[in-house]
Amino acid sequence: MTAPLSRRWALAALCLGVAPLATAADPDTEDGADEAELRLNPLVVTATLAPRTADESLASVTVIDEGDLRRQDPKDLADILRAQPGVDLSSSGSFGKNTSVFMRGTGSESTLLMIDGIRLRSATTGGPAWQFLDPRMFQRIEIVRGPRGSLYGADAVGGVIQLFTPEGEGGPSPRISLGGGSFDTQRASASLSGREGGTRYHVAASRLDTDGTEVVEGEGDKGYDNTTGLVRVSHAFDSGAELGVLGLRARGNTEFVGGDTDYVQQVAGVYGELPITDTWTSRLTLSEARDESDNEDSFGDSVIDTLTHTARWQNTVALGDHELIAGAEASRDEVDGTVDYDEDRRSNVAVFAQALMDFSPLDVQAGLRHDDNEAFGEEVTGSLALGYAFDDRHTLRASYGTAFRAPTFNELYFPGFGNPDLEAERSETLELGLRGQVERGFWDLAVYQTEIDDMIAFTLEEGRFAPFNVEEARIRGVEVATGAELDDWTLRAALTYTDPENHETGKRLVRRASQSLRLDADRELGDWTLGGSWIAQNHRYNDTANEERLPGFGIVNLRAGWRFAPRWAARLSLENVFDRDVVTARDFSGRDFEGAGRAAFLSVRFGE
Repeated sequence: MTAPLSRRWALAALCLGVAPLATAADPDTEDGADEAELRLNPLVVTATLAPRTADESLASVTVIDEGDLRRQDPKDLADILRAQPGVDLSSSGSFGKNTSVFMRGTGSESTLLMIDGIRLRSATTGGPAWQFLDPRMFQRIEIVRGPRGSLYGADAVGGVIQLFTPEGEGGPSPRISLGGGSFDTQRASASLSGREGGTRYHVAASRLDTDGTEVVEGEGDKGYDNTTGLVRVSHAFDSGAELGVLGLRARGNTEFVGGDTDYVQQVAGVYGELPITDTWTSRLTLSEARDESDNEDSFGDSVIDTLTHTARWQNTVALGDHELIAGAEASRDEVDGTVDYDEDRRSNVAVFAQALMDFSPLDVQAGLRHDDNEAFGEEVTGSLALGYAFDDRHTLRASYGTAFRAPTFNELYFPGFGNPDLEAERSETLELGLRGQVERGFWDLAVYQTEIDDMIAFTLEEGRFAPFNVEEARIRGVEVATGAELDDWTLRAALTYTDPENHETGKRLVRRASQSLRLDADRELGDWTLGGSWIAQNHRYNDTANEERLPGFGIVNLRAGWRFAPRWAARLSLENVFDRDVVTARDFSGRDFEGAGRAAFLSVRFGE
């Protein structure tokens, strides 16, 4: 990516960041300003374990709400996450192919994924299977950038992404959607949600089936199918107590060069919340997460199933203008299948506490957590964030946080390969941010530096090629995010600069872009909505020596919606309109994993 283009990206993002400020003095913007401000300064729970507006969270956060998901109608999470502030992706093809999410330049294993408070990942690979989750099952996505080890324990080094399912509200509300498009893709979904007295419910199912595209040139199309079911029910009692259950299961098949995989992704949980006193609320959550795969490839057949059971007890105490959150968590990972691991289970016990203190105009947040893991020992993580409100529109924040990444079962115990002496990776992050908020717009600027010690790398040492704690990394970055709602326009922009460097070699970490820009614009025109996204990223490298360069890209997506009758709507999406090559990974033979190219999708929906 050339320097002049980089300057144009920065100029465009900064201009959009300044534009919302002009609306503050316009009295004509007052109508509907409160609703717009709530969307642009939304409540966030992932950053602090308690509801806080984005500026009060003292963190770099991005919220993708139901409106964004409906307008953009993504086929998978990669479509909506790509080039969000601080977020980068790498994938081995389109439609259900392996996808890695890099938060602030850290590895995919260092980005924590949660669904309604339940952690989902593979204990063997360390990262979640992002590609198998249907975005139509979710109502909201919260992206919190920066370490959250003091709240969530292992793997929250780069940040946390939490997916929220609908709770149900109002009378019974059915919704049905049918659609299809390029590559013989067919999509269908249905849901029913509502509220009866103190009971909320939401049930949903979806199906996606596609012939897919070529993963690498000359190997033929590689198909994908996904069937997902979701049930969420909760009941609030007159006493203030609440009980709830959640179950989400995704299953299907994905084809790749040389084989295919039958997969299952599943989370299930039950929780109870009880007000002990007027100021003390206690919540207990019992959950289970599964990642299962049945693989057929040129190396033979294999089955790898991982299961995590977790019990989490959390207490929230209001102390005037302050709040204290404290609790304990116990979890157990189990691995089963055809691979004979030296160890096939491990447990972790943790205690944590966080103080949210309001000394207006100064806010202080401090957290501490102790983890005791039978595989790699004890870890203590902490955080401190300070926020100063210059006025009711501008907040300066500074934070320091530590985190760690747990070694995976593959890294510790894989036969003939694992290293049981591995220690966890440890990180320290410093961040400084400034957020401006007006009635119909916001802007947010953040600069940070993360240092990671004892990085786990695959290297030749002690006479064998295996994972060892050998490397250090230093990651620096700048993020600019802005948004506005002007008249009938909804505008968002994100500019990210990241310098993810292997501190020992000075080389950029593998498959990370250093610059990205995302612009989203949508407009209401009566019964019509028109919109588009421009996503651009510079080059990245496929190898540690930075010799295999993968070119940058810029893609344009267009969309249109039409409410043609009460409760009926149609939506047309044109993706990668100019048919640009999108390559973010390369195989061991030097062949590029190719993106889908130009594609069109049409859907019809009934329901609000």
